[in-house]
Amino acid sequence: MNQAAGGDAGGFFVRRISGESACQRILWTTEADVADFCLKLDTRNWKLTGMEIGVIIAAGGIGSRMQAGGSKQLLSLMGKPVLAHTVSLFQELDVANEIIIAIDPGDVTRCRQEVVENFGFSKVTAVVPGGENRAESVGNALAALSLSVDVVLVHDGARPLLPADLLRRGIRDFVDGSCDGVVFGLPVTDTIKEVGINSRLVTRTPDRSRLWAAQTPQIFKRDILEKAHRAATEALAQATDDASLVERIGGWIRMSPGSRENIKLTDPFDLLLAEAILRQREESEGVTT
Repeated sequence: MNQAAGGDAGGFFVRRISGESACQRILWTTEADVADFCLKLDTRNWKLTGMEIGVIIAAGGIGSRMQAGGSKQLLSLMGKPVLAHTVSLFQELDVANEIIIAIDPGDVTRCRQEVVENFGFSKVTAVVPGGENRAESVGNALAALSLSVDVVLVHDGARPLLPADLLRRGIRDFVDGSCDGVVFGLPVTDTIKEVGINSRLVTRTPDRSRLWAAQTPQIFKRDILEKAHRAATEALAQATDDASLVERIGGWIRMSPGSRENIKLTDPFDLLLAEAILRQREESEGVTT
């Protein structure tokens, strides 16, 4: 017998199914926790009222493939640093309460001066030194978040073109999906080949219909993300995103459709592509970047 386990949040319910609550199948600890989360959601404008969202921007990449000679996030894109474009996405969104930037230790002061102070990013509460790998950098940023933050969004500093409407859709999927995290991504369009590490001989061709290329931001309940980082110390060096760490502890991750404009700047061609996208946006929206 189905029995409501949570309150009405604009039509969203947590239900009992055959005596097992939805929250017992995910990593949220109690039914009351899920119900409270639902009740705090204002679905009229997709704003989490009574809850705080913290944004972590992972900007520790030194850009070896970009041939930048330093942090690629501080390269100029249409007259301002790449990272300034990225931070502005969340500065302008009312769903983001605070922003933490994790960047190469040698660029912390430069980031504060040239990005945070120069552009007046009031939501940036800390710029922390990155670690030896991506997961360590995110861990440093997690430790700097205010204790009041409930939900964490992790975003690549080298993705400055995230469309604004994507985030609200991701939050909707996060709540409606009874999941531990949401990842933005796109179905792969190329055939993928698995090859030997040294030989480059093809060993397998996976079924493309089930493959998605993951993007950021990735959205998590804070306590679950922290638990994933604590539990996977041996896997941190190899982790290329935070969702994989949550998956390792049995978390449920939902895929939300991303955008082809949400590219990650990796090499010089990507900078040219990003500039072309920004110019097209200026022409279509009449907005100066």
